[in-house]
Amino acid sequence: MIEGIVDGQAFDVIIVGGGPSGSSCATFLGKAGKDVLLLDKAKFPRDKICGDGISGKSVKILAELGTLPAMSKSEHIEMYGVTFSSPKGRVVKIDSKGKSGERPPGFVARREVFDNVIFQNAKKYARTLEGFQVIDLLWQGDQVIGVTGLETSTRKKYSFKAKVVVGADGAASVIASKVKLDEIDEAHQIVAIRCYYKGVKNLNDTIELHFINELLPGYFWIFPLANGMANVGSGMITTDLKKKKVNLQEATMRAIKENPLFKARFEGAEQVTPFKSWSLPVGSKHKKAHGNGFILVGDAASLIDPFTGEGIGNALVSGKIAAEYIIKAFEQNDFTAKTLKEYEDALWREVGNELKTSYKLQKIGQHKFLLNLVIDKAAKSKAVQEAISNSLLNPQERSAFSNPLFYIKALLS
Repeated sequence: MIEGIVDGQAFDVIIVGGGPSGSSCATFLGKAGKDVLLLDKAKFPRDKICGDGISGKSVKILAELGTLPAMSKSEHIEMYGVTFSSPKGRVVKIDSKGKSGERPPGFVARREVFDNVIFQNAKKYARTLEGFQVIDLLWQGDQVIGVTGLETSTRKKYSFKAKVVVGADGAASVIASKVKLDEIDEAHQIVAIRCYYKGVKNLNDTIELHFINELLPGYFWIFPLANGMANVGSGMITTDLKKKKVNLQEATMRAIKENPLFKARFEGAEQVTPFKSWSLPVGSKHKKAHGNGFILVGDAASLIDPFTGEGIGNALVSGKIAAEYIIKAFEQNDFTAKTLKEYEDALWREVGNELKTSYKLQKIGQHKFLLNLVIDKAAKSKAVQEAISNSLLNPQERSAFSNPLFYIKALLS
């Protein structure tokens, strides 16, 4: 027995993975009265490789989860916009302002902090088991009916049953693998690296995205953190990385040490962690995310934004939508693929157009001329700044930047 949970015990829903998508789903289901078991192979707080940016979209769901008060008391900084630089070195800072003129913040917080806040909140609504590694699924015919796994400290094997299993276990999802939905398409995958620095000069209340020649098509980022820290990293589409034979760590260090935009800022700064790499399955390709007795959410469903590389917002949203349609499945007492497909349909109605637009922007971002053009215009035009600001707050409003007329107008203005 583990903490009052016995081998073979049955639950309404089992969620594998306690990150943003899993904790979101568990909280909404628990609030609706469902008996939920939330499993994670780690023990919280734990680190997760990420850029650490938490967008306005995420903040909306955090408010619904009831975690904003805890988030405001945790280690973080408020984020009020973005600073861009173009391949030719033009820099522009753009504030994120709401329609009434206020400056609604996102956050930047280490995932060790952020994920722990939402996981601890989920504990109020679900039974949780940390240090438990899921290794396989239980089946009844072609229907998923539970999971099998190991307590990591003792290596003792346990099985648990449920009407629905939710795969919220990230890009290397065990659940996706076991249902054969883990195929990797390198044209729709980003490879990224990240480390932490202390003492980088001239940090402010914006995240920084730099489209520098060393890393095109891709970008270099600096995200400010609490206590004088910064998340520093870079990313590229896997196919481009291989085609151009780019070593991300070497290219990033050259930018830090040699690029005139960053050389002085990093002088005397201390790299406090080594670079770590990870893969991001992006939502430019619709991945199936349901089947008989199971659904996939967050990174396991390949929902990362193809342009920004941000995944937390869509993870939280997918967890909420998954909970809504799991509740409907209970109302119908039907947990087959036919019913659970309604989750996937609703998910793509919510995020599909946004992901398509971001994919177009990803393609546009491969052209230095267009990057230079937009950032030059943003430096001079309040209208362009407002358009970019709105797209940051509401990704649905990015469509203007995927329209060729926008660039024609920019050329003529």
